[in-house]
Amino acid sequence: MSNAAPRTAGQDHLWSVDEHLEDILATVRPLEPIELQLLDAQGCVLVEDVTVPVSLPPFDNSSMDGYAVRVADVAGASEEFPAVLDVVGDVAAGQAELLHVGPGQAARIMTGAPLPPGAETVVPVEWTDGGLGEGPVTGMRARALAPEGAEGHVHVYRSAEARAHVRAKGSDVKAGDRALEAGTVLGPPQIALLAAIGRGTVRVRPRPRVVVMSTGSELVQPDEDLGSGQIYDSNSFALTAAARDAGAIAYRVGAVADDAETLRDTIEDQLVRADLMVTTGGVSVGAYDVVKEALSHVGDEDEAGSGIDFRKLAMQPGKPQGFGSIGPDHTPLLALPGNPVSSYVSFELFVRPAIRTLMGLDDVHRPRTRAKLTADKALTSPKGRRQFLRGTYADGAVTPVGGAGSHLVAALAHADALIVVPEDVESVAPGTEVEVVLLG
Repeated sequence: MSNAAPRTAGQDHLWSVDEHLEDILATVRPLEPIELQLLDAQGCVLVEDVTVPVSLPPFDNSSMDGYAVRVADVAGASEEFPAVLDVVGDVAAGQAELLHVGPGQAARIMTGAPLPPGAETVVPVEWTDGGLGEGPVTGMRARALAPEGAEGHVHVYRSAEARAHVRAKGSDVKAGDRALEAGTVLGPPQIALLAAIGRGTVRVRPRPRVVVMSTGSELVQPDEDLGSGQIYDSNSFALTAAARDAGAIAYRVGAVADDAETLRDTIEDQLVRADLMVTTGGVSVGAYDVVKEALSHVGDEDEAGSGIDFRKLAMQPGKPQGFGSIGPDHTPLLALPGNPVSSYVSFELFVRPAIRTLMGLDDVHRPRTRAKLTADKALTSPKGRRQFLRGTYADGAVTPVGGAGSHLVAALAHADALIVVPEDVESVAPGTEVEVVLLG
């Protein structure tokens, strides 16, 4: 998971956003590959190319319900002068023994069934009388209800070219082709392809297990009654959902009270199921910032290389951050600030890339673009800080949502982008082109 301790700097050192992210990505390493059953591998990243062992389809087969015939036998057929052929039986999908279609003969064939020997093409049932002698039909009657349809005669009202309505062997993929490349994320279509070529298991990097916990004695779980000075815990829900959205298996831990020993015990209990731990709250300079109190010297007791470094970043929101590793396996831990917007922005900038790195992905960042700022007035930004403002993006333009306050959860819920204001910019006028991080 991690093979190096985070860098440390003087207490007064102001880290840039890029320095902090670089430190995280230099420390976190992709998870070791494992072999998983197909459905268990959904959302995981392939670690090896997959070669096709058998062609798809594995045999010539019909793409229509109809009749397998010889081309010469239906040449010039019309409704006025239909071709009349002897029906020698049915060819159904999965049927082992195939009929032979000779001159003047037809075999009733179902979609997906192998093209029988002697047949050269397929005429759809809608081009025939279905063996009923009453003009064109719209479909076949079920064999269970009308077994006589597999015998007798059929009138064909249109000609067909060679191999019409026939799916050729290997027309999808051929044996020896590369089906999927290493680095592919396995979604439903990829799972379908693997199953179709007979692969029941696949070698992947597993989805990271992320444990999320919020801290604060003031936090109450949703659906409970609020007491004086209490608020509902939204951060742990937001970050757990964000971790799942990033591709992780995420576990939410109920809010931990402002007690250093309780927090240390809780973290220790959760390490067994964590490839990455995320805390929110308690990382600033207050007397009750329990995460900082509990973890600042954790490396003194753990194995060499462990430890959490608490630092200040030149960004708004999200100035206080913590990063390091903990426990015997040096599990990475990111300690995020407690204000809801600060917490979420920090997740997008730092935790999401860490999760994607654990997964073994090459591209770990949200997409970025340039957009024209649409606003009633100029945006202001503190000098020396990289500011991330919530916004909505559409058609090459971005509009701010809500203010700059790091507690504005409602505004965050309506945003699908982050507007980036660089450290050396203090004012951005409407109409200016800005960098935008796309969240959707």
